[in-house]
Amino acid sequence: MALLSPVNDIKKTTGKTVFRNTTRCLKLTEDEARLLDEVATAKGVARSEWMRDVILRELRSGPTFDPSLAEILGVRLLLVNVLRPLAAGQSMSLEAFDKLLDQISTLKHEMAGKLLAEGRK
Repeated sequence: MALLSPVNDIKKTTGKTVFRNTTRCLKLTEDEARLLDEVATAKGVARSEWMRDVILRELRSGPTFDPSLAEILGVRLLLVNVLRPLAAGQSMSLEAFDKLLDQISTLKHEMAGKLLAEGRK
């Protein structure tokens, strides 16, 4: 997977000159700084250009969805909806269990999306 998009220069894509006049700083360990230099050199770009491209690409990309969150929610929903009736001394038919699995399969992704949206607020 490439770290940089094939076209990473705003001037090339828009035909306009872009003046950057705001600075942001960060601190790195010696090992992190060395790794940063190595990666930028391997890509054939200046360190600042590489950092800018990576940061801007990350800022512009949409939120990433982790499928494991939906699966964890699915397992939790299954446990809650199966163990509660069992704890109350009730039994569950196979048809009711299958219906519950279908509902959870549909609902878990919706719930994961809502959780992610709330986390971004």
